[in-house]
Amino acid sequence: MGEFDFIARHFRPLAGAGAMELRNDGAVMNLPAGEELVLSSDTMVEGLHFLPDDPAKTIAQKLLRCNLSDLAAMGSRPRGYMLNVSVPPNRHYDESWFTDFAAGLAEDQKKFEFHLLGGDTTGSPSPLVLGVTILGSVRQGEALRRDGSHEGDGVWVTGSLGRAALGLQARLGQLKDEDGSLTLAYRVPTPRIGLSLYGIVSAAMDISDGLIQDCGHLAEESGVAITLYEDKVPLSPAVRQHLSHHKERILLGGDDYELLVTCPPEKEAALQAHCATHAVPITRIGEVSKGAGVRMLNHAGKPLHFSRIGWQHF
Repeated sequence: MGEFDFIARHFRPLAGAGAMELRNDGAVMNLPAGEELVLSSDTMVEGLHFLPDDPAKTIAQKLLRCNLSDLAAMGSRPRGYMLNVSVPPNRHYDESWFTDFAAGLAEDQKKFEFHLLGGDTTGSPSPLVLGVTILGSVRQGEALRRDGSHEGDGVWVTGSLGRAALGLQARLGQLKDEDGSLTLAYRVPTPRIGLSLYGIVSAAMDISDGLIQDCGHLAEESGVAITLYEDKVPLSPAVRQHLSHHKERILLGGDDYELLVTCPPEKEAALQAHCATHAVPITRIGEVSKGAGVRMLNHAGKPLHFSRIGWQHF
């Protein structure tokens, strides 16, 4: 019942074309004609990205969906992924736990139409560590980038913000989650796979580290300034009821995995129509101008001041 039996039981059923049943040292993948490869990688660490008592199924889905969101931000579709698992000894991460974990992977593989190609399994001296390298494809030359924003563009976000950040607080017992929507958003994000925004938006990325900080990445890469409006930021009713006590956490907390895009005024109708076709809500929350940095204005037009700009690992 060693490593290779573990792989065969839990992960071989997830392998698809090119994975060679996970019996080889690597995998192969064919791309459709006229497309190029897009790669991204994310690691999740117990106690940092998920709690030890989170369900195994939702941990698996969050792991995949965080990576899928990176592909969505580049306008790419998933083709396959590599999975690395480092398991601590003498913990609750047993056969039953990994059965549920693999079930979560299988459910999202089916939903998003991609499969496991390979990876690695090791022991870990302390926390459970999970890593995915995801492989996608996009038509040649059509990958979305962060560095294309221009003066006069609008700033837009999909979905609503703040639910995941509050969901973590609910899991920690710091606030009430009346309908469970906050906890669900924290555990299982919604990657915006399937939108084709090339030729519509000027720049794009996903919101993982918080709205202000990620807008800062767009502004820096594009050499522009961004102004945001507090009263334009889309918030769900469950989030809005906590706004007075948790405003900074809502606006800066991250883990939203919604798309942040800039769009020229003449393309705004096309952006809204495309998102409506795919049933993806999208909201204009600011604009791009000359200069540098990011500021957010309140309802009176005064700049808001925060104690930090967003999540940073170090």
